[in-house]
Amino acid sequence: MKRLLVVRFSAMGDVALTVPVLYSLATQYPELEITVLSRANFRPLFEKLPENVTFRAADLRGKHKGILGLTRLFRELRPYKFDAIADLHNVLRTRFLRTCFWLYGKKTASIQKGRKEKKQLVRSVNKIRKPLKTSFTRYEEVFTRLGLPLTLHFSSIYGEGKGNFELIRPLTGEKKQEKWVGIAPFAQHTGKIYPLPLMEKVVALLNAKSGIRLFFFGGGKKETEILQGWEKKFPGTFALPGKLKMPEELVLMSYLDVMISMDSANMHMASLVHTPVISIWGATHFWCGFMGWGQKEEQAIQMDLPCRPCSVFGNKPCLRKDYACLNGILPEKIVQETERLLKKNEEKDID
Repeated sequence: MKRLLVVRFSAMGDVALTVPVLYSLATQYPELEITVLSRANFRPLFEKLPENVTFRAADLRGKHKGILGLTRLFRELRPYKFDAIADLHNVLRTRFLRTCFWLYGKKTASIQKGRKEKKQLVRSVNKIRKPLKTSFTRYEEVFTRLGLPLTLHFSSIYGEGKGNFELIRPLTGEKKQEKWVGIAPFAQHTGKIYPLPLMEKVVALLNAKSGIRLFFFGGGKKETEILQGWEKKFPGTFALPGKLKMPEELVLMSYLDVMISMDSANMHMASLVHTPVISIWGATHFWCGFMGWGQKEEQAIQMDLPCRPCSVFGNKPCLRKDYACLNGILPEKIVQETERLLKKNEEKDID
């Protein structure tokens, strides 16, 4: 096999989960030409991968929209003479594309998402509570079925180092003896968002401690307004929306000592630059397989409730109507875990 097309659209977090696997693939098969097909705004996630990985954007809201658009996309891809197609998404769009390639005699394989197991884990009665395969394992299995078995190994998109500090220095200034803590309080669905009044208390408690500088991550008009409000209220904090693009955000994340995040894209972005994450879980659970690369379960903060998890993606309404899984987490618990992790990192640096 000489040329491989890897397809994954969807949300940023899901796409970010492919990076450690693709790094492993690229380094173990350096002769293999790998093309990643995804949405244009995810390109920065793949720019630091080995040279045998290239990125191609699909315009799914424009010229590649619908059946006619996907047909056009297939025609654009055909001249590259791919030998095989790895479908890491397995939805209608990607099934159509891989079927087109299959009809032309190309080898294809797709992710097995374990939908039945996930339904058993999140259903309201007779839950089967057990950890499921991670997304990394499910992606790895796709390549194995194509005759490309892997051993997963990955540290950071920056190798053993960090990003280019010169890209963020004009905004952040020098990092002195202080600890840098990122806070990413938002997610796509309510079932994954720690209540903002409680998160504001976390901000207040951490901001009151000496030697800690806080950076707020988010996007969108409403989120920006909230984070800018916190920036004004708590001296020395920094709201990032509108000030950095994704490449610079990744650089900044690599210099954080800790990231506090929901089950969201920011958890995965921080994981890709080898930054420890304190993740907060509500309706969802890392047993579904979506924990960030290299992150430890003891750094996941959650409530042990019989109704959890109730959703794979956090998009279902709370059956109890009170989101006890999130409202029951004390801000002090998050602060305590942050301090523990900062101390642990400091001891590791000394050793």
